[in-house]
Amino acid sequence: MSQTLQITEIFHSIQGESTRIGEPCVFIRLTGCPLRCTWCDTEYAFHGGEPMTFDSVMERVQSYGCPLVEVTGGEPLHQPEALVLLKKLCDVGHQVMIETSGTFDISAIDPRVSIIMDVKCPGSGMTDRMRWANIEHLSKKDEVKFVLKDQADYEWSKNIVTKYGLGDRCAVLFSPVFGSLELRPLAEWVLSDRLPVRVQVQLHKLIWDPDTRGV
Repeated sequence: MSQTLQITEIFHSIQGESTRIGEPCVFIRLTGCPLRCTWCDTEYAFHGGEPMTFDSVMERVQSYGCPLVEVTGGEPLHQPEALVLLKKLCDVGHQVMIETSGTFDISAIDPRVSIIMDVKCPGSGMTDRMRWANIEHLSKKDEVKFVLKDQADYEWSKNIVTKYGLGDRCAVLFSPVFGSLELRPLAEWVLSDRLPVRVQVQLHKLIWDPDTRGV
């Protein structure tokens, strides 16, 4: 296994999503993703980046003095070395999260890591890439996120939440595609259907310009 990771960016910001929304967090954005979701807002992470050793990544993260760290992408599990990085971050005492597309096996992720697993709705164009067996590896410390493009995505997601009993397994997040689905109708659908989910916004896109990188 390589001793380096291809890194797009490492930055200190406010956690814009998840149940930790609003908290200061260090983000490690790995390069590369085999998916091409129609609404992707991080296409710049598909290619490029720079090789960094584990020690260099750890040093950069430690320089921010922030306990919460999220490994993201791209798709971080596209690089197998990400599993090593997650363990190293946990070993030095960080509260570690990973955001993954749900298309790679999550069973080997260090059990101390909180997993945020996307479920790819039909509007993403990537539903057929989902690895549904991953759901069995989720626990109460983890989260499942549905990014919803429209009401059709909502209805599909509602059925998935029910089918897999996700509300009893872990936190469930419903997040509208920024600029495509308004918050009010989404909130009203959730209330009407009494779904055990959390409606969330991308807070960082409200604080900064939605196209700003490194925030």
